[in-house]
Amino acid sequence: METGLFFKAMLIGLSIAAPVGPIGLLCIQRTLAHGMRTGFVSGMGAACADAVYGAIGAFGMVAVTDYFVSLSTPLAIGGALFLGWMGVKLLLASSQAGQAASVSQQRSGKAFVSVFALTLANPMTIISFIAVFATVAGPKVLDTAAAGLMVLGVFLGSAIWWLMLSAGVALLSRQVGPDLLGTINRVGGLLLLGFALWQLWQVF
Repeated sequence: METGLFFKAMLIGLSIAAPVGPIGLLCIQRTLAHGMRTGFVSGMGAACADAVYGAIGAFGMVAVTDYFVSLSTPLAIGGALFLGWMGVKLLLASSQAGQAASVSQQRSGKAFVSVFALTLANPMTIISFIAVFATVAGPKVLDTAAAGLMVLGVFLGSAIWWLMLSAGVALLSRQVGPDLLGTINRVGGLLLLGFALWQLWQVF
């Protein structure tokens, strides 16, 4: 039973991570501009945030869930502003690919934190996890071990997707020259600004 829950949770993590949105766009752009490591680390920020919200849902932390949901509006506004700022940075970004290794290492920490914070800025994700976990587990109440396995499964499923995406984009990046990368940065920046405006419209 617990093994089945684990693999179902992996599929949940994979399916949640796979749709291309602002996080996927950032992962692709960062892989093209700064290499697979930075792109993968960006995705891991999202995977860790999913695991945090997944743990809150799996372990039935009602008080924590209510607290985050009560902050949904300010978090959504903050996330939209952060997303807009990242969009502007992309519009102004250099078109130079293949940064030095030392620069890439410095970027990795910032890449992880930025995507982790951006993903946490959507507290309604908790509600999604609660609904999904309830459907997967059925009427059975999850014990600590089962809940932990589900959270681990969600994390690994998400991490697998980000690894595949960053590795695939890294292979294609050899064909991307400075001019094309500059175009990708500009288009990516405009899309991120669009996501930010759409999120603000949803709030107001």
